[in-house]
Amino acid sequence: MNAIVLFGDVIRSRRNATGATMWLRTLTAELEAAAPPESLLAPFEFTQGDELQGLLASDADPLDAVLRASFNPDRRPMRWVIVAGEVDPGTGPATQRTGPAFLRARERLAEAGARRDDLLLSSGDPATDALLDRIAPVLAEMLADLTKRQMVIGRLLVIEGLRRSEAADRLHISRATVSVVADRAHIRSITRLAAATKRLSTRSSSRCQEE
Repeated sequence: MNAIVLFGDVIRSRRNATGATMWLRTLTAELEAAAPPESLLAPFEFTQGDELQGLLASDADPLDAVLRASFNPDRRPMRWVIVAGEVDPGTGPATQRTGPAFLRARERLAEAGARRDDLLLSSGDPATDALLDRIAPVLAEMLADLTKRQMVIGRLLVIEGLRRSEAADRLHISRATVSVVADRAHIRSITRLAAATKRLSTRSSSRCQEE
């Protein structure tokens, strides 16, 4: 079975293990509630080592979890890997599943740590993956630089899909203030880069599955 494996590791979780666990509980609950039933092949779960794991359908949005976590003002620093590939048949949460894509995700997570990159993707196509290795870490850097105020406003614009005027009404501030914060956070660039990363990843993984 072909699917998308997602690992999200809380960076330096041992410094505040309780806080990391609370954060992952919050994030897991949000991801479970937000994911369309057809896209979720196994429940999200996290390990005692504070590593989130997910198993998604091959046509699911592989960056939704990353964006939801990154635009949460209570977020913890995380390192993400997303791998499209074959997984073994089975049931239960993602932490109890295995297969080539899970093994590749484990390799990529170690690689991300060594490179100090906070987002790596593997589609299965070498040429595309070489390009993704240049693009995805840049997206992660832009997300990591967000201030809490930028996260609050960015969440409304990117995650909830509100217009700037609607976000202003929600927060009881002026539209001009929303625009200034959003522009300084490069929200449009983040949205475009995330969309391009998603297209590259999903198109290449679909092509690899057909072959």
